[in-house]
Amino acid sequence: MSNLENVPKSGRLANRNSNHNVPSVSNWLDDIFNRNLSSVFTSDFNTGISLPKVNIRETSDAFMVEMAVPGLKKSDFNIDIDNRVLSISTETKEEHEQKEGNYTRREFGYASFKRVFSLPESVNDEKINASYNEGILNILLPKREEAKQKPSRSIEVA
Repeated sequence: MSNLENVPKSGRLANRNSNHNVPSVSNWLDDIFNRNLSSVFTSDFNTGISLPKVNIRETSDAFMVEMAVPGLKKSDFNIDIDNRVLSISTETKEEHEQKEGNYTRREFGYASFKRVFSLPESVNDEKINASYNEGILNILLPKREEAKQKPSRSIEVA
């Protein structure tokens, strides 16, 4: 499904003619802030959500997007389409407080992700639907009738 463009966090598509050997300031900052923190800063409480991997499959009638995001609820997802750009995001917050004896332990966690894709013109964005089952988010992107692959047929010569 090479027609879908993965849009970076900045929301801008990369210039296809740019020199890939020279990192942009945006890429450089992303590298700094997206590095894994050492184990000193992590715990079993706040595991967060890494950027989920996406499988995209094309058939003659539709594109299917599968995203593995276990541990969430259907209501955790925000799926939006704006100007042929599909955005999939979630945000979760959690707080725990434990009191024993003369101490209190209070922890909180926050996790989020956002994946953004440019949709090809062939997608009928009025009929997009999504489902979430057993940790897998499925999004069906049906093609417009005129974009669907027609079966081959024989033409008789008159």
